[in-house]
Amino acid sequence: QVQLVESGGGLVQAGGSLRLSCAASGHTFSSYVMGWFRQAPGKEREFVAGIRWSGGTTRYADSVKGRFTISRDNAKMTVYLQMNSLKPEDTAVYYCATRLGVGRVLTTTPSGYDYWGQGTQVTVSS
Repeated sequence: QVQLVESGGGLVQAGGSLRLSCAASGHTFSSYVMGWFRQAPGKEREFVAGIRWSGGTTRYADSVKGRFTISRDNAKMTVYLQMNSLKPEDTAVYYCATRLGVGRVLTTTPSGYDYWGQGTQVTVSS
């Protein structure tokens, strides 16, 4: 059974940094896609960043380019989201998700992902 567990959220002032972690288990992820999404109150879930586990190809939402960095540690089966220069509009629940299957596209569409973590709250104060 696939499990994704996020951690690292919290309260930070604008301009600060946080690093989110997503520990994966229950499957061989070496060929798959991992994504970070976020959902603010009253808004739809949106793509933040994604990475292909094999090869490390990445993709970012325009709103976070240059501020956020996604990475993975193969040995720890963990994906990270380093968030710098945080803004109040980054406030949301952040979720990691995985898209299983060899050769899958690194999609930005939430419905394209098969398993989700429980989410971690990120709050950025002004």
